[in-house]
Amino acid sequence: MIEFIIKLHPEISIKSKSVRKRQTMLLEQNIKTILLQLDPTIEVRNFYDHLTVTAHQDCDKLRRQLIEHLQCIPGIVQFAEMQSGSFESLHHIFEQVLELYRAQLEHKSFCVRVKRTGDHPFSSIEAERYIGGGLNQHIATAQVRLKNPDLVVHVEIKREKLMIVRQMYHGMGGFPLPSQGDVLSLISGGFDSAVASYLMIRKGLRTHFLFFNLGGAAHETGVRQMSFYLWQKYSLSHKVKFVSVDFAPVVTEILEKIDNGLMGVVLKRMMMRAAATVAESLNIKAVITGESVGQVASQTIVNLNVIDRVTEMLILRPLIYQDKQEIIDIARAIGVEDMAKTMPEYCGVISKSPTVNAVLSEVQAAEQHFDFAILEQVSTNAKVMDIRTIEYQAEQQVATVSLETVLPAGAIVLDVRAPDETERFPLQLTEHKVVELPFYKIANGFAALDQAQQYYLYCDRGVMSKLQALLLKEQGYQNVAVYKKPD
Repeated sequence: MIEFIIKLHPEISIKSKSVRKRQTMLLEQNIKTILLQLDPTIEVRNFYDHLTVTAHQDCDKLRRQLIEHLQCIPGIVQFAEMQSGSFESLHHIFEQVLELYRAQLEHKSFCVRVKRTGDHPFSSIEAERYIGGGLNQHIATAQVRLKNPDLVVHVEIKREKLMIVRQMYHGMGGFPLPSQGDVLSLISGGFDSAVASYLMIRKGLRTHFLFFNLGGAAHETGVRQMSFYLWQKYSLSHKVKFVSVDFAPVVTEILEKIDNGLMGVVLKRMMMRAAATVAESLNIKAVITGESVGQVASQTIVNLNVIDRVTEMLILRPLIYQDKQEIIDIARAIGVEDMAKTMPEYCGVISKSPTVNAVLSEVQAAEQHFDFAILEQVSTNAKVMDIRTIEYQAEQQVATVSLETVLPAGAIVLDVRAPDETERFPLQLTEHKVVELPFYKIANGFAALDQAQQYYLYCDRGVMSKLQALLLKEQGYQNVAVYKKPD
């Protein structure tokens, strides 16, 4: 049996009783929605100050999957893997703790913390001293340290039930989805927009994705992958929209009609107008950008003020004070760094001398020459899809790509999953060579491979492998197929 105790984010715990009840009910439902896909017999129980998750099969793969998902569900600040049982005496409790912690405490400092409920012939402090003293005597290289120990041994005694913490894990924190409403995040596939989207998800906002396409099918494929990753990793409990707007006609109009120095500001104003139109059509009350003060010319305070004047829609900028390195550090922590740094840059317009102090009246005068019918048309023609259908569309689009469950002799399999996935769940094939090439490196890495070979792309769900196979086909490579591991 696998058991976890889940602790709420502190900001949930201090809410009023009614708000706290609503938040914990949302979190309970979100956990069920995600974990029951792994095992329909999993039990999730909601208590006043915590939740519990119980799986009745003792499977190491399921255990690792549960930990991975619980670490990525907004609203969970911390969770503990538990070992539960009964006890006959305080010494019996000590013996069970020693068996579980002996190896972990070698060459470590430690302290014991006991939380007790019910009537027992010992107090919590007496239990801590007895267990701690016993561990200190039986593990020669361990030592008790009450302040800042290497390891804290947590024990909970609830009447006749004993629960020992096997290991503690950190969660995302934040609020459960979608307790704070919906937002529309402008995503380009780079560091800033990906991190901004993540931070909004963490804050309990159901985050939909809006993409302004400036680079054609290849650009959209990359951004879809980034959006799909963020959704699948951090907001799998709720369906969201992925919206794509073909912004190339708008860029062309700007290049032809707008003075060079104002192009960047005008492009952002056009994007904000289109974003507000799309958001209103989806009944969304705020848009998100990854802008940070001073990062580029259009992101000075003066220019941001001019940009925001085009709409009454609330524009949120969670990265507004962050340095670039801080943003990259967050991207690394959430697993999108490699993906973001290999995303092609599509600036749309490049000014030789972009203004950093745009004057609103001058920008408005320049926009008098712009044909707003073009902006209205691209906004109206925006492609809106349920992000879950990206997988379905990948199925439909790769009709020209062979899908194989049985590999021919000598076949080479390209594992296109992210490195952390391949490390946790390596693809092991006894008769075929497996080459790890993450999907965000295929655009450049595939050309370096021996093109006389046939390659079979693989990922767990088949989404990334199919999209990448399609992209390679469009680039002229015919030696690609998709491998689906038999169930």
